[in-house]
Amino acid sequence: MATTAQNPDSIRIRRIYEAPDGGYRVLVDRLWPRGVSKARAELDEWLKDLAPSTELRKWFGHREERWTGFQDRYREELAANPEVPDFSRDCASRPDTVLLYGARSATENEAAVLREYLLGLAGRP
Repeated sequence: MATTAQNPDSIRIRRIYEAPDGGYRVLVDRLWPRGVSKARAELDEWLKDLAPSTELRKWFGHREERWTGFQDRYREELAANPEVPDFSRDCASRPDTVLLYGARSATENEAAVLREYLLGLAGRP
């Protein structure tokens, strides 16, 4: 079954500590971010099951030298995750999905990998 083709701008990533700026806001961390109240987060969904496994998260530990390995392992987890196709279809049906993360790095975080993965699924049979 093919998913609807997505505009790359239809899925954004944003650090949860930044002020909300619209869109359908989805937290993709397994753990709730420290110091953020649920009211301030203004979430539409919290999808813990799309986040990296606890084992992978602990192994990575946001160590730069493990970034490539983290991406590969997380993509494997996403490929085996039965919730990913439904979420991909949901994203394709929305004009603006915002994947929220708590990590300090704007480029080396699970939301960046998930966004890339979802965009790669778009239009694929």
